[in-house]
Amino acid sequence: MQLIIISGLSGSGKSVALHTLEDVGYYCIDNLPLFLLAELAVTIGRSREPIYARTAVGIDARNKPEDLHRLADIIARARALGVECRVAFLDAQTDTLIKRFSETRRKHPLTSASLPLSEAIDLERRFLEPILKVATLQIDTTHTNVHELRDLVREQVGGESSPRASILLQSFGFKNGVPHDVDFVFDVRCLPNPHWEPTLRELTGLDPAVAGFLEGRQEAIRMRDDIVSFLDRWVPQFETDGRSYLTIAVGCTGGQHRSVYVVDWLRRHFEHRGHKVMVRHRELP
Repeated sequence: MQLIIISGLSGSGKSVALHTLEDVGYYCIDNLPLFLLAELAVTIGRSREPIYARTAVGIDARNKPEDLHRLADIIARARALGVECRVAFLDAQTDTLIKRFSETRRKHPLTSASLPLSEAIDLERRFLEPILKVATLQIDTTHTNVHELRDLVREQVGGESSPRASILLQSFGFKNGVPHDVDFVFDVRCLPNPHWEPTLRELTGLDPAVAGFLEGRQEAIRMRDDIVSFLDRWVPQFETDGRSYLTIAVGCTGGQHRSVYVVDWLRRHFEHRGHKVMVRHRELP
């Protein structure tokens, strides 16, 4: 059982870190009061529920200062119960944090009418010293962009390499309109249509006879291979950019033969490359 505590200065990237861990399968809780962390640690240590196998929580300076001094004891208790407990502390230079708050126009959680931003950052540093003392990893995000931070968190905190995006493949018929909310749309209506073969008309692109018909046409093979070549080149770029999900739609006239065949072929291709793949054939029963 794993428990990762994400803490650090406001504006240093704690939310990005938690979202990154969530994307790689952690059960994440943001801004957890410290008195609840003690209960959660005991629950994780005594439970064998899969949901708690990898848990990450965000702890910030909105906790009472006296509670933050209890973190070392909470971690010791969790480890005594067999929980692998780690603390990642995110930091950045004050000038960088001020610039980030200025750009996002967000309010620092400790600022008030009598406490300007720079002083709130200094106060937060003092509040969080007990967490920094027990941190197993410190990440300075001063010169780190969002994409670099995601990579650091995946590799150094979550122990993960860059994850494969989950892919939704959808076939459709143009006669019923193009699907909404898709990342890529491919039109395969230029390929020979099995509909005009009487023995194939009632079949679909999932049937071997239809696949054999299309694979016997060089233009179908070239179209399929070109689509795969394009996706193999650009899907990794979207993954590097932090995308966890991609939707790819392939359309033909009726959504029964050609698009279904290409989608099924793409399914096998991406499953072989380690992606989680979902398939929807919109026009099929």
